[in-house]
Amino acid sequence: MSRTHTHPLPWYMDVSPGSGGLPPRSWYAGSDAGRMSLNGDWRFRLSPTASAEDASFAQSGFDASGWGTVAVPGHWVLQGAGGAPAYTNVVYPFPVDPPLVPTENPTGDHLLTFDLPTGWPEGGECVLRFDGVESAARVWLNGEELGDFKGSRLPHEFAVGGVVRAEGNVLAVRVHQWSSGSYLEDQDQWWLPGIFRDITLLHRPDGAPRDFFVHAGYDHRAGTGTLRVECDGADGRVLVPGLGVDVATDEAVTVPVEPWTAETPRLYDGELVTAGERIPLRIGFRTVAVEDGVVKVNGRRVLFRGVNRHEFHPETGRTVDAHTMRRDLVLMKRHNINAVRTSHYPPHPAFLDLCDELGLWVIDECDLETHGFVDLEWRNNPVDDERWTPALLDRAARMVERDKNHASVIIWSLGNECGSGRGLTAMAEWVKGRDPDRLVHYEGDLSCKDVDLYSRMYPTHAEVELIGKRAEDPWSDPALDARRRAMPFIMCEYGHAMGNGPGGLSEYQRLFEQYERCQGGFVWEWIDHGIAHPEHGFAYGGDFGEELHDGNFVCDGLLFPDRTPSPGLIEYKKVVEPVRIEAGTSAGTVRIVNGYDFADLGHLEFVWSHEVDGELRASGPLTVPGLAPKAQTEVALPEGGEGVWTVRAVLAEDAAWAGRGHVVAWGQPAVGAVVPAAAAVGSRPEAADGGIVLGGGVFDAATGALVRLGDVPVQALRLDVWRAPTDNDNGAAWQPDERYGLRWRELGLHRMRHRIDAVEVGEDSLTVRTWVAPAGVDTGLRTEYRWTADGERLGLTVSVAPEGEWRVPLPRLGIRFGLPAAYGGARWFGGGPGEAYPDTRAASMLGRWEMSVDAMQTPYVRPQENGARADVRWAELTDGDGAGVRAGGGTPFWFSARRWTSEQLDTAGHRPDLVAGETVWVHLDHALQGIGSQSCGPGVLPEYRLDAAETAFSFVFSPVG
Repeated sequence: MSRTHTHPLPWYMDVSPGSGGLPPRSWYAGSDAGRMSLNGDWRFRLSPTASAEDASFAQSGFDASGWGTVAVPGHWVLQGAGGAPAYTNVVYPFPVDPPLVPTENPTGDHLLTFDLPTGWPEGGECVLRFDGVESAARVWLNGEELGDFKGSRLPHEFAVGGVVRAEGNVLAVRVHQWSSGSYLEDQDQWWLPGIFRDITLLHRPDGAPRDFFVHAGYDHRAGTGTLRVECDGADGRVLVPGLGVDVATDEAVTVPVEPWTAETPRLYDGELVTAGERIPLRIGFRTVAVEDGVVKVNGRRVLFRGVNRHEFHPETGRTVDAHTMRRDLVLMKRHNINAVRTSHYPPHPAFLDLCDELGLWVIDECDLETHGFVDLEWRNNPVDDERWTPALLDRAARMVERDKNHASVIIWSLGNECGSGRGLTAMAEWVKGRDPDRLVHYEGDLSCKDVDLYSRMYPTHAEVELIGKRAEDPWSDPALDARRRAMPFIMCEYGHAMGNGPGGLSEYQRLFEQYERCQGGFVWEWIDHGIAHPEHGFAYGGDFGEELHDGNFVCDGLLFPDRTPSPGLIEYKKVVEPVRIEAGTSAGTVRIVNGYDFADLGHLEFVWSHEVDGELRASGPLTVPGLAPKAQTEVALPEGGEGVWTVRAVLAEDAAWAGRGHVVAWGQPAVGAVVPAAAAVGSRPEAADGGIVLGGGVFDAATGALVRLGDVPVQALRLDVWRAPTDNDNGAAWQPDERYGLRWRELGLHRMRHRIDAVEVGEDSLTVRTWVAPAGVDTGLRTEYRWTADGERLGLTVSVAPEGEWRVPLPRLGIRFGLPAAYGGARWFGGGPGEAYPDTRAASMLGRWEMSVDAMQTPYVRPQENGARADVRWAELTDGDGAGVRAGGGTPFWFSARRWTSEQLDTAGHRPDLVAGETVWVHLDHALQGIGSQSCGPGVLPEYRLDAAETAFSFVFSPVG
């Protein structure tokens, strides 16, 4: 500890994990023993400090009629009961002086009066269980102190059989926002105090087990499972009717079984029967091991298509109900996600029941992170201070004991971003001793001395390839280096899903599939943590007046806060789809590749469709054999012809997470040749009413600006190179790559000036020569607009030549123009239905799409560049009567439209800041800069960088309707 303390510390500041509690044990949803939920409305009083340790409120007869109420489970700061949420990523929101915490320590006193239900069993013991309290709690029942605890996202139980009574029980809980435990819970999330998980009173009958441990291994060679159930504190029998099993506890039995995997989550219903209690079991047989440097389950290499998941709800914080948990997992399964890392703490235990049932691999992570010590060069880091080791071991034990009976949990994680230290080694040794049948993970120590697999966060693609070849940079210790090189590799975090992005997922996936050692990763993260807010829509760091905060870094998920999938999730689904559908080696064929680790293709049907210019010509079923995992075949398409061929793999029957017909994978093995818009030439420009008329276009004679196309007014058509920087454009301060969003702004690309050098009327064209550059520099773009026409059709060729020294890429290169607000309907033939960018376009399906301009916007919590559609051949903007403007390209282009300018988008801090104006701003882009994931990961790959170069591109415009 960093200071000398002359007085004994109060309990909430000492380094012990708690006092008075029972040893940890397994969690299970129910049995025939009595249980009573104590969730509901509790009396509540908030004090600004923890100095008053007066326990008079815990006594029977205390008058709390003047107190308010809060819902339990819940966070008082989200219920208007005082205080406010605060978000930090790394920095502690209090002075770092472990284990001391500030005097300003919001303290919530909770009171509940309850009677036992009619028929509550007599005899035996009663246990009071807390599943989650942040950050420390002291507990009394009927005036008797039961004890205290720390470990916010872990279970704590107290024996209360000698205290609880039939009527008039008074349960009192004092919760401190800050405690010594807060130093172990710096987990990149909102600081949200309160009793946020369930409180339950459990009857423990005489003869009931104290705990049990289900061991269910699988021998893939013999096709058999071996079951043994350890039972602590009672003798009993284990019954599994579906397998004909009836054996004594602690006795092993081997029988033929179907194994459990994330793809085929076979669970057998069983029962642990003792003299005092019958406990339902759901048993999944599987074996996990590292063999030949690869993680294998049931003898096969697995590829993790994973996400990190914080528990979060925009209104209730870390209080997440069962419906929302199931909704999360159903969404994961529907988007081809097969694994979850429970960042950075064990989830509500019911979540793991759902993972068992629906089928996901789980890395279960301990409630431990000390990231705030990194900027102090890890001085006084608790994980390297032996005085904290009992607290660390307590946290490891509470995780393992609670969750040890879940088939889905195949890896234990010691915690996150804690540096290195003796405490982690002690945790690893304890975990391996208690449960040698699972693997141990920890990313923060690159020596990998305590773990079974090599894990990294946000390595570049180039580094991942080196790791795949087992050729990464050596570790200083030759023995540890050799040990690490022999390990399997995963990325416990990658693909930072903050705002628009992440880019580069496809390139990572190719490496996972190419190198056996690279076994996938876990995208950071599942959901944006935006808190519902009456003014901001969804609030992020700083919106509650926090002294220290990390802004919208808390909004970095594949779901928006309301659980709407973001374009990033749609992209991820496509990138990790378990079936590849590609063009075959000969014309008119399609290659089907089964990328599942365990399942054949018997659960899928394949259907094809044929479209020409976006119009459906024919469709039907495609016969594909039930390929074994990793097998492939080529199948002939049913007929020839130009156009777009799409093949989809869909569920053949209803599943627990989606109905029949749900699309698992798709491909477009043939998309036809791109037919450029026919040139618009032949008409002569003419002077008329102070302007210039060329075909269907009317131009300002002085500036050469297009002011009307047919009957549609047009404003400010000109070269555009600016976009409202994305979170990934802005990057993170610790990233070594260039942060292009800042560089663009330094150069002045957000305030380009357009100088007209010449307006030249020719025999068959109108040419406008301009200089486009930011103020204060001699770097710019020599730009020429050449207009031609054939009747009503109007052609435009834009030629761009950079001058001066361009040290940064361009955000975009195209044209922007405005139409009246009435033209708010969009239709296009190109990629869709959602947004895409050069390195986020895997999920862009070529077809004909139609939606409103409003629907084209992607509602990122912090507004930024969004909404581009890829590979567009033509696009239309129309009014309610179907009249408007059509644009076609000489080559496929990028199309977006919105009711505000990029500049207005750039200045908005929250969604409500964007107010629709009187203009629809249309972007037709020849090229776009990629997205990358530099908000926390690598920047844009070189092939997606838009460097300034001499370029020409063209469009053809025509009236519609």
